[in-house]
Amino acid sequence: MTSPKVSLRPVEDDDLPIFLAHQDDPIAAAMAAFPTRAPDVFFAHWAKVRADPGNITRTIIADGEVVGDIMSWPVENGREVGYWIGRSHWGKGIATAALRLLLDEVDERPLTAHVAIANIGSQRVVEKCGFVRLGREVADDGVDEMIYRLD
Repeated sequence: MTSPKVSLRPVEDDDLPIFLAHQDDPIAAAMAAFPTRAPDVFFAHWAKVRADPGNITRTIIADGEVVGDIMSWPVENGREVGYWIGRSHWGKGIATAALRLLLDEVDERPLTAHVAIANIGSQRVVEKCGFVRLGREVADDGVDEMIYRLD
């Protein structure tokens, strides 16, 4: 099996319904330990995220198809990264390739990533990209997470 050709580009309005479908997948939402949002809330959230000049938002393209999103946003003492890949594209190396591309674009360090404890695949992604596990914590929303950092 050949690896898909992965690229990033700025998020476009037409990408948002695809992202909404990804977050509406109950299996993916459970894996990410992230609650789904109603469409109006989802689109309002993305409008706010895209309007903030401190946020870096990218659409992930694999073999010419929109397969997810990846972003980085400022936090105290650095930036955070996060991504969401549509479930039909899991296990193909896309998230790892996309994160590497984002790391080439975002040179600010440290970067942190919070990964749900049950999301072993995402833990592997950040580890492959050089993030080091700092520890485990329960977030304010009750999600049990592994915390990673890239210096």
